[in-house]
Amino acid sequence: MNKITRNEDYWMKGRMLKILRVILAIVVIALSAYGLISQNFRFMPYSMFFLGALMLLMGLSELQEDRKRIMCYMLIILSMFIFFVTVQDLLLY
Repeated sequence: MNKITRNEDYWMKGRMLKILRVILAIVVIALSAYGLISQNFRFMPYSMFFLGALMLLMGLSELQEDRKRIMCYMLIILSMFIFFVTVQDLLLY
């Protein structure tokens, strides 16, 4: 019985990560498309923040599935760099 519960928890975590990844991807695409169409780049730091969150989520999901390749660590490092750039950009404005 306990093994079934753990498998269900793992399945729900994987499903929730996929749903969150899709939502973040839609938000990034929407904010970026708005900026390109309107030539208003006021929301670009928010787009970068959500892009960093998306990359962090992708790296953590790779890490959770025991696919510890270089790509997993690169995504996590790149997301931290994007968060740093986002904070710098928000502090300048």
